[in-house]
Amino acid sequence: MTARWVAGVDGCPGGWIAVLLDTSDTDGPRVAVRPRFSDVLDLPEDPVVIGVDMPIGLPDRLVGAGRACEIAVRRHLGPRQSSVFSIPARAAVMETDYRRACALAAANSEPPRRVSKQAFHLFAKIREIDLLLRERPQQRDRVFETHPEVCFLHMNGGKPASWPKKIKSRVNPEGLEERRGLLRAAGFPTDFLDTGRRPPKPAAADDFLDACATAWTARRILDGQAACYPDVPPRDAFGLEMAIRA
Repeated sequence: MTARWVAGVDGCPGGWIAVLLDTSDTDGPRVAVRPRFSDVLDLPEDPVVIGVDMPIGLPDRLVGAGRACEIAVRRHLGPRQSSVFSIPARAAVMETDYRRACALAAANSEPPRRVSKQAFHLFAKIREIDLLLRERPQQRDRVFETHPEVCFLHMNGGKPASWPKKIKSRVNPEGLEERRGLLRAAGFPTDFLDTGRRPPKPAAADDFLDACATAWTARRILDGQAACYPDVPPRDAFGLEMAIRA
C-alpha cells in the first residue's frame, strides 16, 4: 500500500517541529524540524493534512473573551483552559511592537483587552501562517488549526490532562509522562516517544509531544473523525476559517 502521510506541527525556538504519520501504517512515525512553515508543506512525505498548534483566522474586532473556537474549547479543559490564549484583532497581530500591539488590541475589542506577553510572542508565527494561506489559498484545505491540550482531552476520553506540562515556565516531568502515556495508548510506538525525550534541536521535549498530539488529530481530520469547535466555524475577512479541531 502506498504511504499517505499526515503531519502535526508545533512552533519551537527557531522554527517548527513536525511529527509525520503514515496512515497506511507501512512506515513508522518520523520527526523533522524546519525553519519555515512553508518548509513543512514541502517535506518529501508531502503530508495531505497538516494540523498545527497556531491560530488561523483573525477577527477584525474581538467581542468577549476570545474567538468563538477559543471560548468553545475552554469550556471542556477545566484546569488546562489557561493554555488557550485569546488572540486579538488582526491589526494587533500584525504589529511588531508590544506597546502598539496592546493599544491596537484594546481599540479593537469589547471590552477593551490588552495583549499578554505569551500571546505576543506567537505573533510572528501567526503572521507567517496567515500570509502563506492568503497567498496560497489552495493550501487551506490542507492546513488546520488544532490545540494539543484539546487533542489530549479527546485522547483521554473527554477528560483534560491532570498535570500541566509546565509550572512557572519550567517543564513538569509528571505532565510530560502523563501525555506520553496518552500518546502510547493512542498507538505511538514507545521507542519513538522515547526518542522524543531529546528531539532534534532547537525543539524541546514538550514541543515534540505537542506535535505528536496534533499529528494524531491530523489523522482524525483525514478520516473525518475530528471534533470541530465551534460546530459551524466563522471566517475572517480573508475567508480563513476560525476553528479548532481535535
